[in-house]
Amino acid sequence: MNPDLARLQPYPFERLRQLLAANTPPAELAHINLSIGEPKHPTPKLIFEALTAALPTLSSYPSTLGIDALRESIASWLIRRYALPRIDPATQVMPVAGSREALFAFAQTVIDRTRAARVLIPNPFYQIYEGAALLAGAEPLFLPCTPENGFRMDFAGVDAATWSQVQLVYVCSPGNPHGRVMQLPEWRELFELADRYDFIIASDECYSEIYFDEAAPPLGGLQAAIACGRSSFERLVAFGSLSKRSNAPGLRSGFVAGDASVLRNFFLYRTYHGTALSPVVQSASVAAWRDEAHVVENRRKYAAKFRHATPIVQQALQTTMPEAAFYLWARTPVDDAQFARQLHACFNVTVLPGSFLSRTRDGFNPGTGFVRIALVAEEDEVMEAARRIAEFGRSL
Repeated sequence: MNPDLARLQPYPFERLRQLLAANTPPAELAHINLSIGEPKHPTPKLIFEALTAALPTLSSYPSTLGIDALRESIASWLIRRYALPRIDPATQVMPVAGSREALFAFAQTVIDRTRAARVLIPNPFYQIYEGAALLAGAEPLFLPCTPENGFRMDFAGVDAATWSQVQLVYVCSPGNPHGRVMQLPEWRELFELADRYDFIIASDECYSEIYFDEAAPPLGGLQAAIACGRSSFERLVAFGSLSKRSNAPGLRSGFVAGDASVLRNFFLYRTYHGTALSPVVQSASVAAWRDEAHVVENRRKYAAKFRHATPIVQQALQTTMPEAAFYLWARTPVDDAQFARQLHACFNVTVLPGSFLSRTRDGFNPGTGFVRIALVAEEDEVMEAARRIAEFGRSL
């Protein structure tokens, strides 16, 4: 067996299952699960209709590059969303089976095992980054993102000797779990470091379409590259998804876009990896990327939930509205795992301990003392959960 498998830590939701296994929550309270970032708003009908209409295409093998219409619809969306002057759908865009799959596979393409390899990862973080690094033969390097540093990755805190070993940097903007959006000066600093030390940037932007001011959408990596004069998106690949944008996590459809030379190598890997999207999924994805009305409505629902639920949670826990994404990152008055376990036992609400999303380095775990609350359910459930969380928090 691959010895690197032994280096993988239990996934956060498996740890949560074990944490709550002995609980017997009150039967009269319906369970409300706010632990996992799985959208619960209805999937748009236009996706169902496109899936159904495309069923006859199941008789054909799909290509790794995807159909022209899908790449062109993604490219057109990127141009509209980020005000890009252009992006070539033939060489700078490729469909993938959801951003999770692509984020993992990307490291297997990028990492050169013949020399020392480090992968920079924000901490807390999406667990795929660490697994991808380890199974590619690289060592993760975690940069703590805390309220004290504004949830920023401290690139200046990495010394030159370490940077010389970095081959890949994962960034997540809007961030999971805190919802912070990277600003242009941070991007400029990262681009300059990438040029100096010859590494690739993987920009995870799966939450990019969940924000609360229609006039101020989050800055994206490709957009930042253009602003910095990097018209070919050198050393940058952005990852997007329909899971959150279009409430279609089961569709497993997303994209990678950016540096054409990097994508050529990723395409080579994927021809062997065997993850071409079903032609039915591709047709449904075209319909989703071409429509913006359902995305605006989706944002309206999230904005209402955050506007109404955040003040209730704030009655007991220290938290603030995120800049984007659909999580509250809330400080707990007791140990975060203890808080999550007792909340479930007493009020049948599930949240995720922040320490499960982080790694301890130099005796410090930046997720300790926080819980991640995913406001993914419909508003009535979210409001009921917020009231229970507040009641429980006030009792401590």
